[in-house]
Amino acid sequence: MVDYDISTQGGPQRRLPLAPHQMTQRITPANDAIVLSHFGIASLSAERWTMTIDGMVARPQTFDLRALQQFPWTALEAVHHCAGNPFEPRAPSRRVCNVQWGGHRLVDVLASCGPMPQARYVWSFGTDGGVFDGVRVEAYGKDFPIDRLEEDVLLAVAMNGESLRPENGFPVRLVVPGFYGTNSVKWLTRMTLAATRIENPFATRWYNDEVLDSAGHATGRSRPLWQLPPQSIIVAPAPQTRVRHHQPLTVWGWTWADVGTESVLIANEDGTLHLPAVVEPRRDRAWQKFEATWMPNCAGIVNLTARATDRNGDTQPHDNARNGQHVVPIVVI
Repeated sequence: MVDYDISTQGGPQRRLPLAPHQMTQRITPANDAIVLSHFGIASLSAERWTMTIDGMVARPQTFDLRALQQFPWTALEAVHHCAGNPFEPRAPSRRVCNVQWGGHRLVDVLASCGPMPQARYVWSFGTDGGVFDGVRVEAYGKDFPIDRLEEDVLLAVAMNGESLRPENGFPVRLVVPGFYGTNSVKWLTRMTLAATRIENPFATRWYNDEVLDSAGHATGRSRPLWQLPPQSIIVAPAPQTRVRHHQPLTVWGWTWADVGTESVLIANEDGTLHLPAVVEPRRDRAWQKFEATWMPNCAGIVNLTARATDRNGDTQPHDNARNGQHVVPIVVI
C-alpha cells in the first residue's frame, strides 16, 4: 500500500501512485488506486444524492439512487490513467491503475430522457468547486462527444466489487473508459446535453494539449485530453536490477490505449536492441500484459524502454509527451 493524505478539507488532495515496478497485480487494490481532487474530497449522503439530466432532452429528469438502480447493471474492467499535471503537458504521466467498475450505462439512462438529435456533447458536473490557479470554479465540469456513449460510458457506483469510497467519487461518478481520468467526473450531480462544448476552465483552460505541426512546432491550437494514446510501463525487471550477461531475463509490463495496443517493442536507448514482445488480447478496456525474453550480451548499464503501438498505428514517443516511454536502467554484470 502507498502512503497518501486524503481528507474532507478543501484544497488539492492526492494519493501518490504505485511506481511501475510495484504494479504487479492485474486489478489494482482500492487502497493503491490513484486519487486526485482539485478541491478536496466531497462528503455526500447516499440517501440524499440526486443527479439532474437537462439540456437538449425531451424529458429532463432528476434521479436518486433508487431510480438509478432500475437500469441494468454493467461491470467493466478498465485502465484509469490520470493526465498528470495540467501545467506540464509534456511531462510523462504514469499515474495509472486498472480497476473493475460497476454501475449503469449512461446511454440507457439518457434514453429515458429522450435526447434530441441536435445534441453533440455531454456535459458533466461534480459537486466540488473552489479556487484553482487563481480562478474560481463553481463546479468541476467536463464534456465528451455524445457519440462516445455507446462505448460503455458508466454511471459507476462500485469499484473492485465494493461501493465507491469518498475519495473515488461516492456515491456516483462518471467513468469514460479509454479517456484520461480527468474526464471521469467524481461526485456527479448534473449532466447536460448540448450542441456545443462546455465553457468550464477544466475543459477549456486546463487539461488540453498543444497541437504540433509535422516539425514538432506549436500551431497555436489545442485539443482536449480525451482519448488515451498508446502507453506502456515496464514492471519487471525493476530499476537497478543486477542481471548476468548471457542469461535470459523476462521483461514484462502493461500497455494500454483507447483503441487497444497492437504491439510493444522492447529496446534500449542506444538503438541496438529491438525485441518484439508478446501482447495479450485486450479484455474490456483493461490494460494488456506484454512479455519478452531478453538475453543480455554484454556487461554495463542498459536503459531498457518499451514502445507501444496502438491499433490505429500510432506509436508511443520517446519523451517530451504525456505518453513518453518508460526507461528502466538495468545493471548487467
